[in-house]
Amino acid sequence: MAVRAVVIEADGGSRGNPGPAGYGAVVRDPASGEVLAERAEAIGTATNNVAEYRGLIAGLEAAAELGAVEVDARMDSKLVVEQMCGRWQIKHPGLRPLAARAAALVDRFDTVRFSWIPRERNRHADALANAAMDAAAGKPSRPVAASVDVAPSRPVAAADSPARVQAREVAARAATRTAGSDPATTKASWEPRPTFTATRLILVRHGETEWTVQHRYAGRADVPLSESGQAQARATATRVAALAPSVAAVLSSPLSRCTATAEAIAGALGDLPVRPQDDWIECDFGDWDGHTFAEVRDRWPGELDAWLASTRIAPPGGESFTEVGQRVDRAMAALREAYPGETVVVVSHVSPIKLALRDALAAGDAFLHRLYLDAAGISVLDMWPDGGVAVRSVNDTAHLPAR
Repeated sequence: MAVRAVVIEADGGSRGNPGPAGYGAVVRDPASGEVLAERAEAIGTATNNVAEYRGLIAGLEAAAELGAVEVDARMDSKLVVEQMCGRWQIKHPGLRPLAARAAALVDRFDTVRFSWIPRERNRHADALANAAMDAAAGKPSRPVAASVDVAPSRPVAAADSPARVQAREVAARAATRTAGSDPATTKASWEPRPTFTATRLILVRHGETEWTVQHRYAGRADVPLSESGQAQARATATRVAALAPSVAAVLSSPLSRCTATAEAIAGALGDLPVRPQDDWIECDFGDWDGHTFAEVRDRWPGELDAWLASTRIAPPGGESFTEVGQRVDRAMAALREAYPGETVVVVSHVSPIKLALRDALAAGDAFLHRLYLDAAGISVLDMWPDGGVAVRSVNDTAHLPAR
């Protein structure tokens, strides 16, 4: 019979790091502590971290087989917990495919919470991992005691510094959205809402650069507008002024391709000041910055596949879409609070705008790879104080010359 909620305890180990390795995973009933499933396997020579990820994957697979929709995943590996929460980058190339596989499993559940527990509270999974390694080495297996510890897991991290508390709050908002504050959970209605109470966002992608034409990843590199991009910025300024004669603020990513576009728009609106906002900066593509899409496919095929498979995976040395989404969510909330009933222009990049539209439309992550945003394209959405959202237009390019 299917169960609704489960607790997963997972662990992995390596005798040598790298050395003979194995994992263990236990799936429990959260109320009684009853063991619903166990998984254990020796995986040959591997590192501790690889074995720990394998244990998590096995636990998630077992929970899915049981029909669970809510999962509380507990591990004594701080690295795996922090990486799955999107707070730590996954720098080791050997872990990225495993993290992508785990993230794909996470997407099969309604809710998944990750938390760190001390090793002594993960004894059952640890014993399963050791039993698997013993069996592979031809040693007699030791009985695995089924401990029944289902007490609430302690929060990730040790000292509760203000920065860590804030990080947990951001992660919690991203992982568990509450009704009335998120487009996906706000009460549905077919009735048109009054626009005068909404904060209207005019989201503008910056004008074209040389890298845009060359199909290169442009993250934090400060690539200026090309001549064509400057013309697009002027045309966009005229279009925005027609859409919104009265604008409360013009905000921009701090990169020059955005500030130059924003300055053109601000000039058309009566020389408003342009306010750079770090939360609207492009995703950090790390080692891929400046490379063409084809070059990345050739040089980093495994890393690219992992990145495309999960928003929790970052490019080597870069930033995941989960991390970008957290700062975009923060920026959107700040705008809704600071400019009730007013219109704000935000000039940004492909990734932040796509993430804002994904959340506004309550869409899945596949939306990010299916939506195309042109240089100098305009999207408009309204946000109400109760979390309601109406997307008015997406990637409007009527003001640009046809190509």
